[in-house]
Amino acid sequence: MIKLVTFDLDNTLWETDKTIRRAEADMRARLDRRVPGFSRRFDFSATNALREQVIKDAPDIAHDVTRLRKEVLFRAARVCGCAEDDARAHADEAFEVFLHARHHVSYLDGALDLLETLAPRFILVSLTNGNADFKRLGLDRYFSFGLTAADVGAMKPHRAMFDTALERTGVAAGDAVHIGDQPIDDVQGAKDIGMHTIWFNPDGAKDAVGASVQVSRLREIPQAIALLDG
Repeated sequence: MIKLVTFDLDNTLWETDKTIRRAEADMRARLDRRVPGFSRRFDFSATNALREQVIKDAPDIAHDVTRLRKEVLFRAARVCGCAEDDARAHADEAFEVFLHARHHVSYLDGALDLLETLAPRFILVSLTNGNADFKRLGLDRYFSFGLTAADVGAMKPHRAMFDTALERTGVAAGDAVHIGDQPIDDVQGAKDIGMHTIWFNPDGAKDAVGASVQVSRLREIPQAIALLDG
């Protein structure tokens, strides 16, 4: 019997790519005003190269997208000539601008109705590799709790996030289903520990992983869960 439903967030419940682009544009605009020479020295290509260097230098923070982004911004400000304390302050300030815009999400069609339908019947938990805060979005009325890669020390498809959700709820893997848009991070990760999986696949991509069920629209998910429940 299905007791626990875990959800990926980005590109599963809301459209993410445009939101992130807007958030990054706002963040960069703030840095342009605060850090002389930032936009000249750090276009998107140079910023990505710096990010890769940070991951190489500090692989222990690669799973924590918040710490990683702040460190990239800090190093960029230092390269632009800011003193250490000023660079840290600029990085923190710019990140808050990013995070504010990052939470101006556009929910996918049927997302909130889906949560409204499932919340009374199942334990709902969010599992994300990103830094979206379900509480900040008011989704704590649906989700019992949420986990991020930063919380557990590893990104999906690593089993840590799935294991933690099962341990905290006391639900066996066979009584849980994970829903997400990524075939490896979501489907393969959950499948590997014995959870049922629902692949949200609106583009009709080929299923090379073997999801328990795949759906193209969020409104199909309750029926998919019923199918898995036998």
